[in-house]
Amino acid sequence: MVIVTTIRREVLTLPAAELGPDNPLPPLRPLADGGTAHALEAVGEHRIEDRDRGDLPRDMARQLGYEPLRSLLPVRVRDGYGRAREPRAVDALVIENDRLRATVLPGLGGRVVSLVQLPSGRELLYRNPVFQPANFALNGAWYSGGIEWNTGATGHTTLSCAPLHAARVPAPDGWGHHPRRSGSGGEILRLWEWERLRDLPFQVDLWLPDGSDFLFVGVRIRNPHERPVPAYWWSNIAVPEERRVLAPAEEAWLPDCLEGVGGTPIGHERRLRRVPVPSYDGVDRTYPLNSPYAADYFYEVPDGRRRWIAALDADGHGLVQTSTDGLRGRKLFVWGSGPGGRRWQEWLTEPGTGGYCEIQAGLARTQLEHVRLEAESEVSWLEAYGPFDAPPEGEWASVLRTAEARLEAALPRADVDAAYAAWQRCADTEPGERLATGSGWGALEVLRGDLKLPGTPFDEVTLGDAQSPWLELLRSGSLPEPRRVQPPGQTLVAPHWRDMLETAPATPLTEYHLGVAQWHAGDRAQAVRSWERALPLAPSLWPLLRCLAVADQESGHHERAADRYAEAFDDLCHERRDDGDQWTAATAALGRETLQALLRVRRAAEARAVWERLLPAVRERGRFRLLEAELLLVEGRREEARAVFDDGFEVADLREGEEAIGRLWARLGDDPLPGRHDFRMRPDAS
Repeated sequence: MVIVTTIRREVLTLPAAELGPDNPLPPLRPLADGGTAHALEAVGEHRIEDRDRGDLPRDMARQLGYEPLRSLLPVRVRDGYGRAREPRAVDALVIENDRLRATVLPGLGGRVVSLVQLPSGRELLYRNPVFQPANFALNGAWYSGGIEWNTGATGHTTLSCAPLHAARVPAPDGWGHHPRRSGSGGEILRLWEWERLRDLPFQVDLWLPDGSDFLFVGVRIRNPHERPVPAYWWSNIAVPEERRVLAPAEEAWLPDCLEGVGGTPIGHERRLRRVPVPSYDGVDRTYPLNSPYAADYFYEVPDGRRRWIAALDADGHGLVQTSTDGLRGRKLFVWGSGPGGRRWQEWLTEPGTGGYCEIQAGLARTQLEHVRLEAESEVSWLEAYGPFDAPPEGEWASVLRTAEARLEAALPRADVDAAYAAWQRCADTEPGERLATGSGWGALEVLRGDLKLPGTPFDEVTLGDAQSPWLELLRSGSLPEPRRVQPPGQTLVAPHWRDMLETAPATPLTEYHLGVAQWHAGDRAQAVRSWERALPLAPSLWPLLRCLAVADQESGHHERAADRYAEAFDDLCHERRDDGDQWTAATAALGRETLQALLRVRRAAEARAVWERLLPAVRERGRFRLLEAELLLVEGRREEARAVFDDGFEVADLREGEEAIGRLWARLGDDPLPGRHDFRMRPDAS
């Protein structure tokens, strides 16, 4: 008897760190200077040297230079998390039939954290037993494990730890030719949100037909605008690293530069070169632990060949992912077997947990590319995830032939196409019961543009405090003055919002937001003028002074930047109303930047005064312990600075590629960097 597919709510209890409040300071610096990343999912600006583009496929060369992301705005940095874990309840949605059970976290990016083959009881993914944010998403907080949906721009999505909308949707009925795929369609679990970096709505439909051995995932990205927009998508699948990874390719593209976690570039320029698969330099790279350092292998899947990737254990059991041809790219990311890769793996989970690698699938050959999505158009495809058995050992071409034959028997390519056609017929179906609620930003944009987005409703009821002033600007033409003293809210920076700010009454708050929007647009001189105009009448000086300090730093005026930071921090301390989360986040964020600015110009006495005004709980955070050690060193107190290291600390928001710990340690003496602080993902320059 075939069991009908069900979708149900569930509550998971697991050791989890608190996410904490977002950083209230607008991220003005270019991503290359202050962004975060994991995997070639790098941050910030990335470019292939022009002299190398002539050797690349024409579409790839074009997409490598198409609209790279240069700013996180309007998104905020999420850096308020710590590393203290305790049992916490996490809302989950479970979609299940008699063959598979998928567990989804709608409040944390819609991540599929578990996919279990029920007859065998085998977990098909790497399932992280804890929730531990780390600084790998474009905007900071990200966590490892499961299947994640990355959209927006090169990198782990800014929605990694954000809530998505979720609802039930009727699924299509019978499809395909196999008896296990001809029954009732059951229900779809639909996830959707408004991606703010590119202002694009997207949906992810998880569909588990009755009796199916495969979880189907229909994905759609829509461009409702009257202009082309760059689109990006990679589905990242974490699997245990004691695997062999199979993909239908004889070659791969390898970023040929010093890399960090999953290929994060060290520097801004990189080269792409073709390497043979499975082996190059005498090493079979399809075994993740054979690589000493983190690396990305973007497989060159020939046109016309089926798109798939699998990870199999020594007995030939594992997971396969396949898709319609629209999702063309396939990739293997490995941490490497070196000490840095091992340390990062430990950092992301609890002791005793095995390591993982990632098999991935994306819209383009590599994650350095963005795809042009034409005005008022959409792109969609269907993915399938399921258990897979095939012999992993042997001559590469023979292994692939056998694997492809077994995949065709388990899930014919024609059936994937048929499932895609069936899903397309219900992609616009309006959701039924709502199971989770995302942000109100989509609702605001739908109101502004009078957009029609069937299947993904962004209801006005989701509008909240963050959207309230912008809704007032939209309706009345002016930003309301805040009812109480508080840090400024988020700034919207898209051209249509910038135009509204330019015509709104020039209050200090409006000038502040207008300056941020102008800065994002590249008009830095005008942004500075807007902030300077606001200063004489502004009730709160520190947000404006901080923006001007960043502008000074970006133009090389570091002494003046330090002056403005010191004045801003003093103003904030006088204005701060309480020690609640909002004000503590603002004080910590501005205090950190102020300390860094003062230490850069070696103004130790002023830095010490800032340090003393920080809350004791803030001073105990790992990031601030590191700053304390630097401050002590600048004050000439070398032994006390060394004692900070000896006492131990953990920088919760340590960014991949960041070498601040190692550089400071080297200034303290000649001893080797202790293993607990060794996160280096590249060989020593020596």
